[in-house]
Amino acid sequence: MKTHHAARLALIACLVLNGPSFAADKILHGTITAQDGKALEGVTVSAKLEGSTKTVSVYTDQSGEFYFPAMQEGSYKVWAQALGFNRTDASLDTAKNTTQDLKLTTIADAEARFRQLPSEMMVAALPGESVHDARMKSVFMNNCAGCHSPSYLLQFKFDEAGWNKIINLMKTVPVTGVYPGSQDKANQMLEHHQKEFAQYLANARGPGASTMKVTERPRPSGESARAVWTLYDLPINPDSGIGTKYNPNDGTNWALGTTSKIGELPHDGALGLDGTIYFTSITANRDVSIGKVDRKTGAVSFIKTEAKNGMAAGSHGLARDAAGDLWFDINPGRRALGKLDTKTDKITVYQTPETMAPVGGAVTVDVDNKGMVWASTPQGVVRFDPKTEKFTEFKSTIPDPNPRGSGQTYGVAGDRDGNGWWAQMAMDTVYHADALSGVVTPIKIPDVQTPPIPDADRKFYESMSDLGFNAPMPWSAGPRRMGTDKNGDVLWVGNSWGASLARIDTKTKQVEIVPFPDKTMQGYHATIDDQHNVWANLWTSDRLTKYNPQEKSWTIFDLPVRGTEIRHIAHLDTPKGPEIVMPVYRTSQMGVLTVRSEKEMAETKSSAQ
Repeated sequence: MKTHHAARLALIACLVLNGPSFAADKILHGTITAQDGKALEGVTVSAKLEGSTKTVSVYTDQSGEFYFPAMQEGSYKVWAQALGFNRTDASLDTAKNTTQDLKLTTIADAEARFRQLPSEMMVAALPGESVHDARMKSVFMNNCAGCHSPSYLLQFKFDEAGWNKIINLMKTVPVTGVYPGSQDKANQMLEHHQKEFAQYLANARGPGASTMKVTERPRPSGESARAVWTLYDLPINPDSGIGTKYNPNDGTNWALGTTSKIGELPHDGALGLDGTIYFTSITANRDVSIGKVDRKTGAVSFIKTEAKNGMAAGSHGLARDAAGDLWFDINPGRRALGKLDTKTDKITVYQTPETMAPVGGAVTVDVDNKGMVWASTPQGVVRFDPKTEKFTEFKSTIPDPNPRGSGQTYGVAGDRDGNGWWAQMAMDTVYHADALSGVVTPIKIPDVQTPPIPDADRKFYESMSDLGFNAPMPWSAGPRRMGTDKNGDVLWVGNSWGASLARIDTKTKQVEIVPFPDKTMQGYHATIDDQHNVWANLWTSDRLTKYNPQEKSWTIFDLPVRGTEIRHIAHLDTPKGPEIVMPVYRTSQMGVLTVRSEKEMAETKSSAQ
């Protein structure tokens, strides 16, 4: 009871700090119109205080009007952008004025219009009407997005010889994105289809007429347009050799296209009970094991545990417990479980016994309702009891490695009954561990429906031995990271290649596939708020989704940046609704989403008059 009381007090303190505005705070507002004077709904409008690392973005309403939440007085850079329009910039000194009207002009150049598209629209534009093209599009989706956003690749043009050179390189690059050398085993799927695949890409993004067909989509409206995004710039990893403190292309100018991820720091993110942002960093660096961001000032600080090689011990997964402390994997030499006491910023490292597998695989961490911590290992999961400091190991029934490829764990969750769940992404299998009996039960995720496959190709696919994060079967669902409803009996799993979520009843283990609204949406992770809504990030889209299971309805939120490549999502429930936090991975930022109610919007508009 004492722990939960402290948590409530911390949450109240957070709301006091981030709730009512101070007298000096100002509401920036204005109207966005096109060249002909027509009001534009759903335009992204952003503001950044001079000298700040914090960018706030909102959207225009049906009347083309935008209203920022109350922000501190000062000189702001303000800009507006929408697909098909040139970005328009302005400066606004709130001591003199809080209103800024902007006019957008259309982009005449077709290639410039294409370059500003988000990843999912580029992928959707790839030809897929014929059986052959649909299969090649599937090869692209399943094998060319494991280590980068699709828009990073499709923003460039190459002839067939050029695309062949790229495939020759990338077919040996693993999910890390780091070239291991030509001696490494090539991706069998890419190698098998290389000639026709290079031709397909050259027809789509080559020097001649393109086979791609871009379909416009509506801009945000309704709940999506009430979103408020706050992005916090993180310093570039100084060991990356870039030579600048921040990413020069931070994704906020869509005309610049998708940036390289060189120098990025964050991987997973979480909000403390007081609203502080935390993030892990798996990138080799000398300074940060866990990072912190002050929501008010944007100030970034680092917490470090030293590894044996003198670098900072890297971390990947991240989860918050009921007391507000954070749990994560950490690699000081042998990968282990770490705990951050958020009151003291002290990191404690817990190693599994030598008789057990170390924490590992594509590490993810979760805390169940009993307070037990679950973390992945290459062969399954471990459960850690913080009171006794004892580990219990549970193993997958399909070993890692196995004759078909990787059996590593990718995705872990603990449910409200104290049982554990994890996924073998390459094997399309989710596991349940009964904490009391120790029984492990595999659950097969249904195959994805595919275009017709010739017998010769099917025979080849079934002989493949390198199934993994970058080399799935055409019919693979790819269950990845997951989350349980801590107030219900449901597990939600992001299916990376299946364009869907898997809903698993934690009591009966029955599986239901819930398709995303768009086939380009590739699920990565899911977090469930206290109203049972499922929030899921999309690793190859500049969007995230909210699914309401009671109404079976979707809300899609566009991010204000390009090339986001989000690999984790978490939330903090507040009386005003959930605050969603995520690492904006490629552009090295941390992002927080809040959604204003219609009442809040009305109050904001009234205050701005």
